[in-house]
Amino acid sequence: MNAPKPARFPFSAVVGHDEAKLALLLAAIDSAIGGVLLRGHKGSAKTTLARGLASLLPGDAPFVDLPLGATEDRLIGTLDLGAVLTGDGRRFEPGLLAAAHGGVLYVDEVNLLPDHLVDVLLDVAASGVNRVEREGISHEHPARFVLIGSMNPEEGELRPQLLDRFGLAVDLTTSLEPRDRAEAVRRRLDFDADPAGIAQQHAPAERELGTRLACTTAAHVPDA
Repeated sequence: MNAPKPARFPFSAVVGHDEAKLALLLAAIDSAIGGVLLRGHKGSAKTTLARGLASLLPGDAPFVDLPLGATEDRLIGTLDLGAVLTGDGRRFEPGLLAAAHGGVLYVDEVNLLPDHLVDVLLDVAASGVNRVEREGISHEHPARFVLIGSMNPEEGELRPQLLDRFGLAVDLTTSLEPRDRAEAVRRRLDFDADPAGIAQQHAPAERELGTRLACTTAAHVPDA
């Protein structure tokens, strides 16, 4: 039997960050927005929000974390060398874009990722299709996911050409209100002590958000 997945900190339990939550929910409704960039210092709940959003998506939505050292082959897919060596022909080996289909693709420190990989991510996030033409392979597959990039501005900025291509960008700042800070710490400590219990406590709010996402569609805006 597969071990149950560990509980994720509930999206609705994150204190504050209303603009970031709204941006993520909008991107979940319409992935063609092209991705959300979360900018904030370490500890500003960027990763927590990204993981929490995946829990709101229909089905057992995947959460795929793109490591900084990932190659283009690992991202988009490549030739299955095992099949070639065993005489099974030339086959396509899916990458992380295929794994993220139907869920969230999260890129922490996206400002440190090579520009050409960021371009690929944004192209596929906007089109919903990954097309691969290389090494004698011509392949395409659906790749609809919510692209979430995060970065700490202290570690360098994203190039303007790439920043402009993200559909939404939000700056996350830690509240200076003592009551909010204390509540955020209390919820984190409570979750660390009893993840399943806190997840159950916020389950009604999570179900409501999930239902709203499933029932909401992007509005058609006529050309001016």
